[in-house]
Amino acid sequence: MTTVTQLSESEIFLIPSKRREAWPEENHKSLPTMYDLPSENKEEEPGLPDEFHNFQANLLSDSYALPNYPREQIFTAGDLNLYFDPDHPKWYRRPDWYAVVGVSRLYQGWDLRTSYVVWDEGVAPYIVMEFLSPSTESSDLGQREVLPGRPPPKWEMYEQILKVPYYILFDKRTSELQVFKLIKNRYKKIRIKGDRLWMPDLEVGIGLWEGVYQGIHRKWLRWYDANGEWLLTRAEQAELRAKKERRAKEQAKLQTEHERRAKEQAEFRAEQAKLQTEHERRAKEQAEFRAEQAKLQTEHERRAKEQAKLQTEHERRAKEQAELRTEQAELHAQQQLINVARNLLSTMDDEAICQVTGLELVVIRELRGL
Repeated sequence: MTTVTQLSESEIFLIPSKRREAWPEENHKSLPTMYDLPSENKEEEPGLPDEFHNFQANLLSDSYALPNYPREQIFTAGDLNLYFDPDHPKWYRRPDWYAVVGVSRLYQGWDLRTSYVVWDEGVAPYIVMEFLSPSTESSDLGQREVLPGRPPPKWEMYEQILKVPYYILFDKRTSELQVFKLIKNRYKKIRIKGDRLWMPDLEVGIGLWEGVYQGIHRKWLRWYDANGEWLLTRAEQAELRAKKERRAKEQAKLQTEHERRAKEQAEFRAEQAKLQTEHERRAKEQAEFRAEQAKLQTEHERRAKEQAKLQTEHERRAKEQAELRTEQAELHAQQQLINVARNLLSTMDDEAICQVTGLELVVIRELRGL
């Protein structure tokens, strides 16, 4: 029977960097290494896991990353023999997925592993996952009895022998996620909120993600970071980098286009400013021309007034001269008549002279001296 509890800060399991002290060097020198142990047992475990097991394990491994451990110091595996008991060196289990931190990604720093031998590596897994199925559910949940001379069920192995800090169970049929934390050497079920659980000692979280992986849409187990963002697989990281590169190229292209248009606009504004300056110069010239025209018009009107004035004065003088000439002509004509009248004084009487010359009688008489 498992109990459900909520972890407190004081219960956080600290990550050991190495656990070789559990298997002293002198005690396991004679034990088999990875190269000495089989990687499969066709009689007891024939066949391979189903597609979901492969896909889910690959997704977990491909996206597993810890902020305090480089990838070279993290080993993950799915359905790989895990040898756990130096007293029974041929006993093993094949967890659906497990992770070891603080150990070289490659065996002895250079070789791919065919199995994981705890006493040879010196570090036990920190997380183990089992994907529940009808044939393994009882062993995964610790409901199977320990048989004499046989490897213990997975639960007891993880809890009592390897003391794996996190034991995670996932049922693909119901998408139920169960997480057990090793507290005081016993697994206690951790309450999960919103299908997510944060592991502060690893600075990573596990949760249910609904999406498409390997062309399959369903709920998958997936890691997330301190910001709640899902950790990306290498393919997703490559796709993201490609998108960023495309966006960078597009941004560069847009920037180039923007600079080209900005240059064209600057040239256009410069041309507009030049045209505006030319327009203002011509407007100034036109204004000066109109001012000159107005000045000339004023001068023309002044001269026209003077001309009119002179014309009037000329006409007045002409009229006066005409009147003077008329008066002189009249005086000359009258003088001629007077001369005629004088010549007639001796031969004609005054009235007759008046009739002949048209002079008044007074004038005739003045001529006679009367």
